[in-house]
Amino acid sequence: MEEAFEELNELLTKMDSDQISLEDSFKLYQEGVQLVRYCNEKIDKVEKQLMILNEMGEENGG
Repeated sequence: MEEAFEELNELLTKMDSDQISLEDSFKLYQEGVQLVRYCNEKIDKVEKQLMILNEMGEENGG
């Protein structure tokens, strides 16, 4: 997931360029949206796993 954040940073840098066309900017935006969705899915998965672990700990007297 760290690589996805690095890619997002690169996309933002490219999008900030004055030399980029509107078409290329839109393509980069679409790539960014896909990367954000990927990151959100990974974060949701980790959060669900943490909730399960917390529930298990509470059941075991934790």
